[in-house]
Amino acid sequence: MKPLLLLAALGCAGCVAAQDAAPAASGLRRVELFNGRDFSGWAFHMKDQSDPRRTWSVTNGLIHCSGSPIGYMRTEGCFSNYQLTVEWRFVKVAPKADNTGVLLHIQMPDKVWPACVQVQGKHGRQGDLFLMAGAESREHRGLDANTAMPMHGESAEKAVGEWNTSVTVCSGNRVKAWINDQLRNETTDCTISSGCVGIQSEGGELEIRRMSLDPLR
Repeated sequence: MKPLLLLAALGCAGCVAAQDAAPAASGLRRVELFNGRDFSGWAFHMKDQSDPRRTWSVTNGLIHCSGSPIGYMRTEGCFSNYQLTVEWRFVKVAPKADNTGVLLHIQMPDKVWPACVQVQGKHGRQGDLFLMAGAESREHRGLDANTAMPMHGESAEKAVGEWNTSVTVCSGNRVKAWINDQLRNETTDCTISSGCVGIQSEGGELEIRRMSLDPLR
């Protein structure tokens, strides 16, 4: 693993003030997590130590995930205090093959599933929040790891085949999630506030065209 990259916040006023629209980037140096060519800077962990090449590939500038077997790709670097933007779409969905998620603050060791915060990507439920494998927050206390904090309002997800934009602001121990410019969830007092970021393989066939991270001011 490469040395951990920690992005320290200098104060995030203005980055998380908007309630209905996703925040603008901070203007600090952006980290492009996907270079459009290959998986440089990424690691994989798949169920039963499956070969990740069966699941993940890059073609024509897009990451493709078959959705099977389950597992995840994650950054080799570790981050805190940032805004993460992911542009992705389902290629197709089917019963029990309609799920993915954006993973935040992934903790070691790698396992299926690691301690982290998940912005749910399941078809029709994008914006639910999971606190996984022992991670906890103020709003989630009393719920088990398989019970989501439900998104606020109606689904903002676009139709299968159209591009969705997931923007998540991780500021200290607070996480706020926007789906297609609509605030859909928030949780505070998270017990984890730094770690790797990643994408789940969990049944849904999907493509990703952009993953970028902006440090907060």
